[in-house]
Amino acid sequence: QVQLLESGGGLVQAGGSLRLSCVASGRAASDYAMGWFRQAPGKEREFVAATSRSGVITDYADSVKGRFTVSRENAKNTQYLQMNSLKPEDTAVYYCAGRQTRSLVIYRTRIDYDYWGQGTQVTVSS
Repeated sequence: QVQLLESGGGLVQAGGSLRLSCVASGRAASDYAMGWFRQAPGKEREFVAATSRSGVITDYADSVKGRFTVSRENAKNTQYLQMNSLKPEDTAVYYCAGRQTRSLVIYRTRIDYDYWGQGTQVTVSS
């Protein structure tokens, strides 16, 4: 079983950047497809970005395409989310998610993931 721990959240002005990290422990990250989700107050948790086990395949929500970049370093058991040109509507708790798989695919929905981190708060001021 893998444990996921996010870090890197904080308060930033609109137009600024943050980089989130998600460290996997207990199992090798290379055994897992991974993703990022976010949840704003009063809203459901939504898909942000995902990577395949190798990191070669990536996918993004339309709302973040061109601004966010997901990547991973399996040697460090770490997934990243580089967030640029942040907007106030990006304010949310960001969660890292993992799914053990042998396939080289990505997953976009919450129910596809078995493991979740505790989340890290991102606040974008206008």
